[in-house]
Amino acid sequence: MEKKLINGFHHIRYQRPKLTDEELVRNSMVFYKDMDSRRTVREFDTRPVPLEVMENIIRSAGTAPSGAHKQPWTFCLISDSDIKLKIRKAAEEEERISYSHRMPEDWKNDLKPLGTDWEKPFLEEAPFLIVVFKQSYGVENGEKTQHYYVSESVGIACGFLIAAIHQAGLVTVTHTPSPMNFLTEILKRPSNEKPFLLLPVGHPKTPAYVPDIERKRLEKILITY
Repeated sequence: MEKKLINGFHHIRYQRPKLTDEELVRNSMVFYKDMDSRRTVREFDTRPVPLEVMENIIRSAGTAPSGAHKQPWTFCLISDSDIKLKIRKAAEEEERISYSHRMPEDWKNDLKPLGTDWEKPFLEEAPFLIVVFKQSYGVENGEKTQHYYVSESVGIACGFLIAAIHQAGLVTVTHTPSPMNFLTEILKRPSNEKPFLLLPVGHPKTPAYVPDIERKRLEKILITY
């Protein structure tokens, strides 16, 4: 493997097959069409998912770029039914309060087409939950270490995670009950970790139904200079 010293650190030569323009177009369109079939699903089959699949999905999320390559994330993978029940109860309590008086009417009206409410049965029904924590700072040998662009880095990793779940043939729904401190307590995470995102993962129920909505067209989201 070819190496080069830069600032006193070894760098390895990046290698990737060179593709024609036609191959680039084809690959990009194949990926787009597959991702365009991704939908948020709230109805889960209880059919189990191999642990190895979940580990590979999280490995994929761990390939995301991060500030100064600090990789400031922790992925908690949960299949234990007792822990899932605790998470569901705590999440539903926060959601019930939110729907009753925290959320303004405009927000609740915007959610109506999606068919959501404070009840979250998928937190028990899905075979796995992934709770993503962001590490505000690192700890090495008992000493605090600096992390950079933490929210941005973890957000990118979550994008990789959702894409990996879809590519594996599974479904998920992004869940962010607010506040989420109960996840830190239930999962006994250290003080440098803050809950960022909760994802149930599994097979869709047969049949499962999703909102009849459309994504913005390219001309609505792209500005070319």
